[in-house]
Amino acid sequence: MAGFQYTKVGGDSYTDNLIGTLLAILGNLLVSVAVCIQKYSHVTLAGTKDPRVFYRTKTWWCGLVLTALGEAANFVSYAFAPLSLISPLNAVSVIASSILGFVFLREKWKPKEFFKRYVLSFLGCILTIAGTYLFVTFGPNYHQKLNAKNIVTQVVGWPFLVYVLLEIITFCLLLYCYKQRNADYLVVILLLVALLGSVTVITVKAVAGMLVLSIQGTMQLHYPIFYVMFVCMVATVVFQATFLSQATHLYDSSMIACVNYIFSTSFAIVAGAIFYLEFFHMDILHICMYLLGYNLEFHVLVTRCHNAGIPTIHDKEWRAVQPDYNGSFSYGALVNNDSVVPVSLPTPDQLAGTVSPADTLYGTADLKND
Repeated sequence: MAGFQYTKVGGDSYTDNLIGTLLAILGNLLVSVAVCIQKYSHVTLAGTKDPRVFYRTKTWWCGLVLTALGEAANFVSYAFAPLSLISPLNAVSVIASSILGFVFLREKWKPKEFFKRYVLSFLGCILTIAGTYLFVTFGPNYHQKLNAKNIVTQVVGWPFLVYVLLEIITFCLLLYCYKQRNADYLVVILLLVALLGSVTVITVKAVAGMLVLSIQGTMQLHYPIFYVMFVCMVATVVFQATFLSQATHLYDSSMIACVNYIFSTSFAIVAGAIFYLEFFHMDILHICMYLLGYNLEFHVLVTRCHNAGIPTIHDKEWRAVQPDYNGSFSYGALVNNDSVVPVSLPTPDQLAGTVSPADTLYGTADLKND
């Protein structure tokens, strides 16, 4: 346990944890707003039959810039706070997306479904906030000095080597089942993503920590371990994106989001506990309260995504609709569209038939983008 140097709770440790937590919350909020803005851009183009592609609109680029800023804030947050605090805060994005979808995009459902979709969702958000408060309050509060020497010490330590060996064996077995046995189950694909993600968060925290330390005056960029961590970070991110892309071709996005959030966050917490020894100085009470918040948040998210009635593309009685465009560059909460009849998207039978050139611009490719 001699790899990292720790400081007492309070002082620099408390300040760093607070900065990291606030950056993670801000980053996830920006990403949620960005997704909403980009959705607005796609819907506007579809409603006006605008011949421009989505990346030629100002709103889409605004969403892209906000996404970049949000991800940058998330990246920097790893340099200040433990993984076990930062990773679960992705739930902020789930909550924010729900609120923005209701207020800005003005999702509409039948009156009999109001309690099921809105009241229960609101209670779910409240309980998720309570769970977030618990694991932020009772999570690890020790500051880690992420210089190159300490990182190398942990990389060659036996706990991490055993962990990596088990991960490699598990990953190879899952990959064999997925590729050779055609076991394209959602759990198998997202376990592959989560195993890669646990390496990603370790490398992201190491790279971010060494960059921040270098900016503060203690240069770390001339150590080989920095570039090793950087290459591993980029490689694992690319392969995660590949597996997630394959999952989206087979399963609903709502199901993918829930299962991936649970797996990725769980593996990230385990990776932080093993590599960065984040729970080493914690007492039993704090660990139990942290796990209570962890379980409360995850249970609510799973219940909300699967039992609260969120529609999926496989629901036979559900048909996606796009709002019509009423002549002004406005949508959702920006204008009262209650009297506008929504335009139904093409049915599978229509998509299989002859499509006109004008319809081709807004066919299945736009549906996938949305």
